[in-house]
Amino acid sequence: MTAATASVTAPRPGGGPGTRSSERSAGTAPRSRSALVEQLLEHRPSVLVAALGTTFGVALLSVSHIVEQLIASDPAVAASGTVSTMLDLVASVFVGLALYVGAIVTANTFTTVVAGRTPTIALMRLLGSSARDQRRSVAREGLLVGVAGALIGIVVGTLLVVVAVTVLVARGTLPDLDYAYVSVGGLVPAVAVVLTTVAAAWIGSRRVLQVTPLQATGVVQEEPVGSRPRRVLRTVFAALLVVGGGLLLLAGVVIGLADAIGVLIAFVGGVLSFSGVVVGAHTVMPAMLAGVGRLFGGGQVARLAAENAVRQPERSTRATIGIVIGVTLVTTMSVALETLRTFIGRLSEDPVYAAELDTMFTTTLLIMAGLVGFSAVIAAVGMVNDMSLSVLQRRRELGLLRAVGSTVGQIRGMILLEAAQMAVTAIVVGVVLGTVYGWAGAQALLGSANQGLLITPTLPLPLLLGLALTAAVLAGVAALVPARRATSVTPVEALAAR
Repeated sequence: MTAATASVTAPRPGGGPGTRSSERSAGTAPRSRSALVEQLLEHRPSVLVAALGTTFGVALLSVSHIVEQLIASDPAVAASGTVSTMLDLVASVFVGLALYVGAIVTANTFTTVVAGRTPTIALMRLLGSSARDQRRSVAREGLLVGVAGALIGIVVGTLLVVVAVTVLVARGTLPDLDYAYVSVGGLVPAVAVVLTTVAAAWIGSRRVLQVTPLQATGVVQEEPVGSRPRRVLRTVFAALLVVGGGLLLLAGVVIGLADAIGVLIAFVGGVLSFSGVVVGAHTVMPAMLAGVGRLFGGGQVARLAAENAVRQPERSTRATIGIVIGVTLVTTMSVALETLRTFIGRLSEDPVYAAELDTMFTTTLLIMAGLVGFSAVIAAVGMVNDMSLSVLQRRRELGLLRAVGSTVGQIRGMILLEAAQMAVTAIVVGVVLGTVYGWAGAQALLGSANQGLLITPTLPLPLLLGLALTAAVLAGVAALVPARRATSVTPVEALAAR
């Protein structure tokens, strides 16, 4: 036996032959925990999105469960299960909407993260790892992100409901009952968040399959615009949904002039056509982004910002479509309820009844806008994250701009204009679509009551002002951290980055 071998196998003083193996095992656990922490830190925005979705779902279903307990305490109402069923149905719709937007944001985040890891993934491929192994690794990260976000959301959502109920009971708004805050059904959003996060991570990691070992020594290269797949089948399918749904929407409006049943046809047409807009957003949003970008002027900074916003059309589309969905739904309900309130208000001759009706509509509008608006908050988080990752991966480009004479103020202005371009485009598209859908729904419902005449849509001014303010705030927040990160390094450091 050689001396080297003996030094490995010989027992240490005070320990047996397994001492070195035990020490290696003891050292592996901290390293594993450190790796998990690093992965969670890298995916902080995705963890936040998962936590927000779970918090919203758990809180909403817990509130529904509390209301069911209140109903059960009244024997006269408890005999009918209709109210409980309706509450569960409405809660499920809004939770599903939040999960859908969250899945879009998460898929976009993982796609961007994978793009930034291209050299590392290529090096692993060069050393013998397969693309499928690398993709499974990303999917496991999605599972970790989903579980972490779900656990945080369960705790936060339950605490919010407990605090709210305690305050309302103390104020005498709710009766002092023995409320059960946690139910099996209330944990469904957590499971759904984990599943959607894993699915979104798997979808977002498709780019791994395109990384070759030859890229191991290269920098992250963006795919030329002309070489991107045209997605013909997806575009055709989206066009069929938009055209078919639009015809049904129009048919519902026409039928609604004679019978209120037209609102059901219009609803189906609205769902189909809007689904087509979402599916085909990759063909619509880049053109809209380019059009809005031209409105910011023809200066050097404005032109650079406009080109950067559409350089990666798929990523920009995913970053903005969630906001489009939220704004469209909020605007649809606002326009429909405001038009309905105006129409009924004209028919009412009792001022007291009109005042009560006005209060009811205002309360309903605020509740519905708050529920749907939560999805827009999740989408906003995704847009902020997209801007941050985009700036991080463009360090060399930004360093080159600094090296050729661009000032810190110009770099910050460019990033701010990029964020403003995306926020304004998403909100404008959402308002236009929401106004059309809201008017169509109100017209189909009230056309027969209006003697077969068309109804002028009523646009709620506070909503428009609120959306304009939201666009300004969102653009500022989305550009704040990336701008500081972009100008915190010297041109030499940025040019040396890979």
